[in-house]
Amino acid sequence: MPRSRLTAALLTALLCGGSVLTPAAAQQDGTQPGGTISPGPVPTDPTTTDPPTTDAAPTDANPTDTPQDAPEAGAEQSSLTLVRRSEKDGKDRPIVIVRTGTSDETGIFAFCQPLGDDPPETPTLAVFSETGAGGVQITIDKNVIRVPLAVVTQLPPRDGQEGSDGRVEASAGTARFLNAEEVPENTTDRLTRCEVQATPKPAPDTVIVTQGRTELRGQKLVYDSADGIARIDGPVTFTRSSDKDPLTGKSDRIEVSVDDEKTTLVGNVELKSSGGRTSRAARVEYDDTRNVARLYGTAEQPAESVQGGDKLRAGVIVYDLDRNEVYAEKAEGGTITGEFVDGQEGSGNATPAAPTPPRRP
Repeated sequence: MPRSRLTAALLTALLCGGSVLTPAAAQQDGTQPGGTISPGPVPTDPTTTDPPTTDAAPTDANPTDTPQDAPEAGAEQSSLTLVRRSEKDGKDRPIVIVRTGTSDETGIFAFCQPLGDDPPETPTLAVFSETGAGGVQITIDKNVIRVPLAVVTQLPPRDGQEGSDGRVEASAGTARFLNAEEVPENTTDRLTRCEVQATPKPAPDTVIVTQGRTELRGQKLVYDSADGIARIDGPVTFTRSSDKDPLTGKSDRIEVSVDDEKTTLVGNVELKSSGGRTSRAARVEYDDTRNVARLYGTAEQPAESVQGGDKLRAGVIVYDLDRNEVYAEKAEGGTITGEFVDGQEGSGNATPAAPTPPRRP
């Protein structure tokens, strides 16, 4: 049995809960590579290692394909769940990483536990790679993120906590198993010692985030337990499908806060609807499931929404995505201004009470 396939079968049940109780076994035909072992040396048979995969950039899925929801882990799938315990409300929130493919020709799953000479606080490493259409899927809050390669660092569990948090680095790229003779004798690199090589190759439009009807694309994702925020580097482009008024946009990056369960577009955000509305802001909290975006401006760059000759500027603008309507809210110390083509000019420094947006089911 190919070693990545057997690894998945042995580890799926252990990893879904986020904690690991026994050593991983990345095996083929009963042999063990030296890196994913219990403390102490284990002989390696180099003839049983998988053939190396090419380092060519993976073929991206058809942009018109709609990625499936995060698949449930099964006997033929490799998955791991990080568990973040929020410092704000004490709730546990999962971050699920799944390799959707099962073929050894399209990717690997490798699991590297601490070796015998590592200190007890050494984290566990996992490598997911998949060049097939489903890729590696990372589920964070309401976002399903598809990437070709993810390297996960899982920290040891805290006292009284079953699961544990960690770090995820994801982008385009490939991974492969190493033959024993490819491992330098005195290497200190954890993955190399586990006979695994991961080669990240960040590139635009290769980190694909799906939230409801919205698809956003960036080039690199880094999630870190230090602050519980997943950051996706741009340039970010996105589209929101709609029979009535499709939306396109861009920003410098995306931030997903696990604790706050918020997705925010950050830096030079621009939203354009097919109906002719253009909205800009320094940052935008985006929630496709509620059909709403909240645009936040700064003193230097107020939030702005323009349609035809109508222009609205405010510290905060609430954008109803389905209705293509905007509502102004006055930020503390800010103003609301408007220019309208119907003859009813907005007062330059008016501060009217903001209408309450309609509640969406």
